[in-house]
Amino acid sequence: MTELELAKETALIETILYLEGEPLDEAALSRISGLAREVVEKALANLSARYAAEDSGLELSRISGGIMISPKKIYWDNLRETYGKKNESRLSRAAMETLSIIAYSQPVTRAEVEAIRGVQADNMIRLLLDKSLIREMGKKDVPGKPVQYGTTREFLKVFRLGSIADLPKLDQSEAERFELQQDY
Repeated sequence: MTELELAKETALIETILYLEGEPLDEAALSRISGLAREVVEKALANLSARYAAEDSGLELSRISGGIMISPKKIYWDNLRETYGKKNESRLSRAAMETLSIIAYSQPVTRAEVEAIRGVQADNMIRLLLDKSLIREMGKKDVPGKPVQYGTTREFLKVFRLGSIADLPKLDQSEAERFELQQDY
């Protein structure tokens, strides 16, 4: 397939990514567009090259196993306050602290979060659940079977992470603080 023939396919994939607004993997893009996976991959490479140009404010981001169109980091950092998602911009310091503990320690129980924070976490956990940044991941196999929490795909999307492995690395003292809950 020549570049000219691929122009329409690239435009189609770009349109789908724009309209969906959620990360989609290559299989989903292939299914929605009706294009072969190889064509989708070439179209994504074309989009990536187009967005790499200095005169583009967009890029393709890999988020939670999918791909989406997003602002380039350099521009997003400056515009986040004006255009940021409610989920990200409306979190209090206490909510961010609770979310950080859950992200770095997952799966983690409410009691374990409270042991690390030193204060009750019921309201913060409820808020994070309402914003779909965390979810129940099951029950811990201990007496009382407490619910364990972990982050969601929405968390990855809001914070523009491909996976939990992309979280910033903790320094030694921070890592030790988060490990306290492991003995709980």
